Amino acid sequence: MQHFHDVHPADFDRLTTAGLRERFLLKALFCPGEQRLNYWDVDRTVVGGVVPTDSAIMLDVPAKLAAGSFCERRELGIINLGGAGAVRVGETIHQLEPHDGLYLGRGAANPVFTSVSATKPAQFYLLSYPAHASLPTTVVRFTEMSGTSLGSAETANERTIYKYFAPGLVTTCQLVMGFTVIARGSVWNTMPPHTHLRRSEVYCYCRLAPGSVVMHFMGPPSATRHLVMRDGDAVISPSWSIHSGAGTGAYAFVWGMGGENQEFSDMDAVAMSDLA
Repeated sequence: MQHFHDVHPADFDRLTTAGLRERFLLKALFCPGEQRLNYWDVDRTVVGGVVPTDSAIMLDVPAKLAAGSFCERRELGIINLGGAGAVRVGETIHQLEPHDGLYLGRGAANPVFTSVSATKPAQFYLLSYPAHASLPTTVVRFTEMSGTSLGSAETANERTIYKYFAPGLVTTCQLVMGFTVIARGSVWNTMPPHTHLRRSEVYCYCRLAPGSVVMHFMGPPSATRHLVMRDGDAVISPSWSIHSGAGTGAYAFVWGMGGENQEFSDMDAVAMSDLA
């Protein structure tokens, strides 16, 4: 499991492009037949991808967690970004179609992941935070969700947001998680940008065509930088950083947050005139 340490904002502008990628980019999470996990000091976040093909994959319990099972002291959000698959938790099997989600609360048995087809495998995106209470396992069906439309074609940021695990929908300890689809012809996500001091965030970009990229903008509003993101890449975003991107073609992304406040509207807007 790769370990990412916190970065102080005063040190941010000293990083080279290579240094920026080393400290914030979680590259190519989805590798056929493998699981890839990453640990981030901020909010003790775990981010990962699991792609079962011919064989089932049981989620590892990395030594860094010092736990007998992955969810011994954690909650876990799962969204399937690939083909149809299933997650077995104890004796229960949860079938997950593309874009379905699954929430596992503290104390849940180690999940085991499978794909219906090895040639079109499921791609399970994982996001986990420490949990103070045990909450029920919950499946969220994408076909049953109502998206929220934001932005406009005129500002090239028309998009639809789907909330999976959030207050009023699925009760969690601190995890908030959702999926955003950029409308055809638009390029921007989360623009104008914002920060939120009371929680950190992780973006995982998906649905990018071969050769397409997303330019992910980050850093303090007065000293922004960018990362070049490709399909299946994720980026960690500390509370002091903006998080916004523009793509060269159609794309979507999973956003997820952990911290002391779960309210979706808890954000500090950044005026376009303050960006530099």
